[in-house]
This record gives sequence, C-alpha cells and structure tokens, in this order.
Amino acid sequence: MTEKEKAKLGMLYDANYDKELIEESITCRDLCYEYNQLKPSLFEERDTLIRRILNQAGENLVIHSPFKCDYGYNITVGKNFYANYYCTILDGAEVTFGNNVFIAPFCGFYTAGHPFNIEERNKGLEYAYPIKVGNDVWIGANVTVLPGVTIGDDVVIGAGSVVNKDIPSGVLAAGNPCKVIRPITDEDRNKYK
Repeated sequence: MTEKEKAKLGMLYDANYDKELIEESITCRDLCYEYNQLKPSLFEERDTLIRRILNQAGENLVIHSPFKCDYGYNITVGKNFYANYYCTILDGAEVTFGNNVFIAPFCGFYTAGHPFNIEERNKGLEYAYPIKVGNDVWIGANVTVLPGVTIGDDVVIGAGSVVNKDIPSGVLAAGNPCKVIRPITDEDRNKYK
C-alpha cells in the first residue's frame, strides 16, 4: 500500500519522506506561489490557475492571495465560494466546501494531525481526516478547523473559534473549543432587510 493510499484510509502515513507525496506537494506549492504572485486585476489568469490547483470548483470562485495548500487535488468547492486573505488548507485528506461558503481572513482548515507516540511522530508519520463544510456557511476571521470536522448547512462560525467537533446545521457557533451558541432564527435572517 502506498503512503497516499494510507492517507486516504485515515491511517498513519509518511508525508515527510515519501517521494510521491513530496513531489506532489512541491508541485502544488509552486502553483500556489505562482498564484500568489499574480496581480489581483488579472482575473482570468487567476481563475485559470486556481482551478488547476483545486480538484473541483463551481462558478463564482474568489480566493484572495495569499492562499496555501498542500496538494490541492483533495479540495472541492461549490459555487459562490469566497476565501479572504491568508486562507490555508492542509489537504492530506479531502476538504469539501458546499455552495455559498464565505471565509474571512486568516482561516485554516487542517486535515493533518500527528500521533502522541513519540517514536511514530519522530519518524514523520501523520494522519489526515476529511473536513466537510456544508452550504450557506460563513466562517469568521481567525477560525481554525481541525481534522475530521463536519460543519452543517446554514451555519455561522464566530471569529477566533477552534472547531474541533462537528457543528450541526442552522446554528451560530463560536469559542475555543467551538460550541453551539444558539440556533439561527428568522429574526437573524431578516435583520438587514
């Protein structure tokens, strides 16, 4: 079994010394570097390049620079996706965003983790668990989403949150660790009408 296959199964795998993963990561980092050097006004060039980096992306895709990810091929985004400055996605496992997802600056989505066992960790072993973000989600500034988390539909994650557990649909959640604060109400939805 290859290290890439182990990662896909959520097993410990070698991301630091495996030739295939190193080459794929370097290729992606080069593409991200190139993307981050493009002028913001070069809309078509930026769109073409970010679509080369990501596995799949819907229409109306906006990702501001700088943007960084490990492989790119594990990232899928729906339509009307917006990521502000300094978005980082460590995509050792799949990271899936639904439609109408808005991400504020300095957010990170980290599928990677390391074992508590010193010997395994010092060998460079890690694991990667998928992250899934539903439809119609707004993620505030400086949010960290950890391995294996699913965020439901129609959710607002408050700024500065560390999301280490699943968040159900239709709620405002915030904090460290992130917890459900309350349901999102019709009053919330109609506040600015």
